Amino acid sequence: MSGPHVIRGSVSLPEAELMWRFSRSSGPGGQHVNTSDSQVELRFDLARTEALPPVWKERALARLESRLVGGVVTVRASEHRSQWRNRETAAVRLAALLAEATAPPPRPRRATKIPRGINERRLRNKKQRSDTKRGRSGRDWS
Repeated sequence: MSGPHVIRGSVSLPEAELMWRFSRSSGPGGQHVNTSDSQVELRFDLARTEALPPVWKERALARLESRLVGGVVTVRASEHRSQWRNRETAAVRLAALLAEATAPPPRPRRATKIPRGINERRLRNKKQRSDTKRGRSGRDWS
């Protein structure tokens, strides 16, 4: 691995809590691909981890509820022929997933009123367009 995978700020994925599993990748490939275990499955026990602050952990558990199996989040990678590159991809994917899941909720939108000038300009343009189209009809050509 190329070092700790930072989730956000100073919080990173602890290597001791990552569970790796390797298996044969499916799909087409050469002679070597069918015999090497290049698919990577990375599992992270989100429910039991102490690496995340409690607020982040609650947020992640709520947002990733549909992806969790027994409190464990799983990420698979099999795009590359190299097991090493698939490991990197899976770790980066997991870090990005956790970063998104632990992000604070967006600020609520403040309702604003549409300025009168914008509305009037829109209605004026609609009227112009209507007049243009009405002028194309052949009713007055007798």
